[in-house]
Amino acid sequence: MATEQSLRTPAPAPGDTRIHNIGYRSYDGPRLGRSYARLSLYSQSLRGSYGLGRSVKSKVLPMLLFVVMCVPAAIMVAVAVATKAKELPLDYTSYAIVMQAVISLYVASQAPQSVSRDLRFKTVPLYFSRPIETADYVRAKFAALASALFVLTAAPLLVLYIGALLAKLDFTDQTKGFAQGLVSVALLSLLFAGIGLVIASVTPRRGFGIAAVIAVLTISYGAVSTLQAIAEVQSSGSDSAAIAWIGLFSPITLIDGVQSAFLGASSAFPGGVGPSNAEGVVYVLFTLGLIAGSYGLLMRRYKKVGL
Repeated sequence: MATEQSLRTPAPAPGDTRIHNIGYRSYDGPRLGRSYARLSLYSQSLRGSYGLGRSVKSKVLPMLLFVVMCVPAAIMVAVAVATKAKELPLDYTSYAIVMQAVISLYVASQAPQSVSRDLRFKTVPLYFSRPIETADYVRAKFAALASALFVLTAAPLLVLYIGALLAKLDFTDQTKGFAQGLVSVALLSLLFAGIGLVIASVTPRRGFGIAAVIAVLTISYGAVSTLQAIAEVQSSGSDSAAIAWIGLFSPITLIDGVQSAFLGASSAFPGGVGPSNAEGVVYVLFTLGLIAGSYGLLMRRYKKVGL
């Protein structure tokens, strides 16, 4: 039954718009802007790369891979200290090359976690409705995964370095080798993060992203290693040029070529002969080009997603 008040209230005319104050108070606090939003996204993404702030299930794989990366280094240190060795069993620059399967698995598991979930649940436009732009999102995600990879790859080098000092190995040599190893894994982290994010950003399905990243990183390395071995047999070790040029087509051999050419590392190429200095310049340019190209592809991808 209509009340007397409702009978006295005239019905709104067609096209008439009324705004009702329902009691919400406007925000009058500080507005921290784009830099704070970008930093928050970076921090949240970095923590998420190790499952921090998420369920226990999400922590298992990244933490397990972190332990797997560090355990061999701890064993090497224990052996060096116990046997009073004059040098470590493995160079700092060689550690990431030897453990590249673990690094690839980490990238494959965490790159889709970083971006595929946002695509699947369509939260990317919500990010862009705030004061951040496409470049802010891409930089935060890229920097977060690269930082997570650097932690993963630099931690065992730190274990080796501390162990070498405890074993009273030459301080100057160990510090130089440690610094060279850090430069190498920093470059590796940027390259692998860029490639992993580009592949993962193509699909909202995390499973597809994991499979695609593993396929690209492992198949390329297997194919390049096989072709390099064939080239070494056919050339009878007299010409390493073909081996060097083939190494351009796999991320891990790219890093191997750069560090063997300019960081004094021993090469893992067949025959143990890395690229020359001239070829090493090509390796550096190719690596930096891939990193820049990955960033450009991510920018192009998220300009479309944010529409």
